[in-house]
Amino acid sequence: MHSFVNDLERSVGTYLYGRRMYETMLFWETVRAAAGHPPVMEDFAEIWQAADKIVYSRTLETVSSARTRIERDFDPETIRQMKEGAERDITIGGPELAAQAIKAGLVDEFQLFLTPIVVGGGTRSLPDKVG
Repeated sequence: MHSFVNDLERSVGTYLYGRRMYETMLFWETVRAAAGHPPVMEDFAEIWQAADKIVYSRTLETVSSARTRIERDFDPETIRQMKEGAERDITIGGPELAAQAIKAGLVDEFQLFLTPIVVGGGTRSLPDKVG
């Protein structure tokens, strides 16, 4: 599964994150520094570290990863312009941020993975009243 996701993520040039998702993903900033991880994890770490990251948060003071900046407000028009000029894919992580992007008509493709484990804090993956 991890190799499959890695191959999907290779085309990503920018990750858009809510604060909590960003804090979860920070693990990938330093995974190579910790010994004993399987090659598939190190592969994903390289993919993640090579991409730009934008964190949407009104409370986060600083970021703890390279190629990362904080935006205080999600502006759909800015993302539209970013999409038009992007040479690589843009992904969105975090249900609240994704819901804003979906409602603004910015999402071209959904990729949901069903696995025999539960992740997340119980927030729904897709917002109501879209379509």
